[in-house]
Amino acid sequence: MIERYSDHAANERTFLAWVRTAIAIMAFGFLVQKFDLFLKIASASLTARTLPERSHVVGDIAGLLLIVLGGAMMVLAAIRFRKTALDIDAREMRPGPGTLLDITLATLLFLLGAILFVYLSYTVISAL
Repeated sequence: MIERYSDHAANERTFLAWVRTAIAIMAFGFLVQKFDLFLKIASASLTARTLPERSHVVGDIAGLLLIVLGGAMMVLAAIRFRKTALDIDAREMRPGPGTLLDITLATLLFLLGAILFVYLSYTVISAL
């Protein structure tokens, strides 16, 4: 039996949760970019005018940022997983990783969500 097996199993479950979240964020970024393309096609076919070209740039950038953020989350999750595994096996007590990374990632997601909200609001209002 592996020494401190339950701690290592909990660390692995946490790592997999971070990876699932990162994949979901990357998929959402892909969806944002494709939805932006859908808005462009739908606005051209439903109304006589098209949306301003600069409005599509916001959707593309937001989608790319979400994809990059998801990739960065995977890298950080792997680093954190490895560090925690080493800390579990260490004989001396070590401080935990803290919450700075978690708060930073949550803040970035909130800011991207706010930007997308403003972008979609602008798109809907300009289509009227």
